[in-house]
Amino acid sequence: MRNTRVPMATAATAWTLLAGAAPLGCPQPEGAHDSAGATPATGADAPLVAPNGGSPPGTDSDDLALARADYAKYCAICHGETGEGYQADGANALAHPNFLASASDSMLFDAIAHGRVDTPMSAWSVNRAGPLQPSAIHRLVRLMRSWATMDAVDTEAIEVDGLASRGWPVWQVYCQDCHGEDGEGGQFMSVTAPNFLDHVTDGYLKYAVAKGRPGTPMPAYEHVLTRQELDDVVAMIRAWSWVQTPELSDYGDKLVNPMGTDPVFDADPRFVSVDTLKAALDAEAKLLILDARPPADFVTRHIQGAASLPFYEVEDHLDEIPRDVWIVTYCACPHAESEAAADVLLGAGFTNVRVLDEGFNVWVERGYPTAAGTR
Repeated sequence: MRNTRVPMATAATAWTLLAGAAPLGCPQPEGAHDSAGATPATGADAPLVAPNGGSPPGTDSDDLALARADYAKYCAICHGETGEGYQADGANALAHPNFLASASDSMLFDAIAHGRVDTPMSAWSVNRAGPLQPSAIHRLVRLMRSWATMDAVDTEAIEVDGLASRGWPVWQVYCQDCHGEDGEGGQFMSVTAPNFLDHVTDGYLKYAVAKGRPGTPMPAYEHVLTRQELDDVVAMIRAWSWVQTPELSDYGDKLVNPMGTDPVFDADPRFVSVDTLKAALDAEAKLLILDARPPADFVTRHIQGAASLPFYEVEDHLDEIPRDVWIVTYCACPHAESEAAADVLLGAGFTNVRVLDEGFNVWVERGYPTAAGTR
């Protein structure tokens, strides 16, 4: 399906503000503080989460004065002096009524604190080496709320029933010119940052596409796309929030040095050290190295050549694991999960099984080879 009811010149303006609290400033100023010029807060400070989705209490006049000073120092460079947006990096209009009506406090807080990975939106929390304590971030959220002129929209109540595969042609026609072929960003922001998608509902996405941001490059699409097309493109965007997990099968195809000889390990019947494993790899020994951690850890970083097999799924894949090779399991505990995985293998009759003694973190500390991704 290819929808051509709107010319591509108009399509190029789509989705400008879809990703919520977009770049709140590009620089990373030094000198963490609680507010404009204030002394750094102590451990009594609020945690990096807005309680119950709201901001903590305070004296409005004092809080807003401090927030305005912080906003002028850190945010206006990209978002404009009064939140009008588009001063740099396609930064959105934070004061736009439609945006504030649909964005939750927790979403705003997270965007400021943690930024948006691989976008111009920096992380501003002291926990991310930024200049702002949580209390200062809460005040910035309250400042943005003071700009609201519309009643809040219950995005949880907005129904979405779409199919991601049908949303792709819609995206290609109306969205990719501004936001990139894979949502990575182009003229305007990325819509694929995981911590953005983790903090918005499908209803928020549908509201943003349908209502747009009048007065900005983001048009309303409620009279351009059908209800089904709106739902389908939302489903496609939501699919980008799912990290591809490693394939947990065909372990016979995941050997390191499949044409090599067996490794020479110490007499210890249970453990093998990281140095011994590295030496075996350097000698091009044939091995199956199993990462027993959850897939998210494997995707982030793992021993080069390893295959993902979480400790809680070993029993489900016994028939796929070759019995004629040496197997080394590892985790970062340093070996709680890897021992659990090894015990399942040993209980199933596997004999050539060792556990990495010091664990993955020591492997990394040694500077031994690692990789990232699903393979």
